Amino acid sequence: MNARECMKLLLAITLGLTLAGPVLAGETPASLPGVKNVTAEEVKKMLDAGVPVIDTRVAAEYSEKTIKGAKSVPYKEKSAKEPGFDASVDQFDLSKLPADKNAPLVMFCNSGECWKSYKASVVAQKAGYTNVHWFRGGFPEWNGKGLPTQ
Repeated sequence: MNARECMKLLLAITLGLTLAGPVLAGETPASLPGVKNVTAEEVKKMLDAGVPVIDTRVAAEYSEKTIKGAKSVPYKEKSAKEPGFDASVDQFDLSKLPADKNAPLVMFCNSGECWKSYKASVVAQKAGYTNVHWFRGGFPEWNGKGLPTQ
């Protein structure tokens, strides 16, 4: 293989990895139709107003440190980390959410690489919840801003 062929191959590999990067990283979409994205500051105001804030991370993460006042409702995922995931292979206890499906609620996990709150938001919306808020920045954003934890 001559130098020119090597450069073409290197360029092709680099381009392929660059284009595949977002897919390999498994980032959640930036938004979710029918669900309102919220910031840490918005979550704080909602929490102070009595809106349930749901930590969808595993119980051990919740026990270690979470948003002060958050409720643990772990989303147990076995489905692919993609928008078209198959919720039937996952577990999420909707009975632990507010009975009033029109009441606001906030879902969070560990930011863009964590799919649990995204999936929980989708499942809640499909179950008839009409006022779902997704805190995509999740616990890392909250903690990074020095907001109250427990």
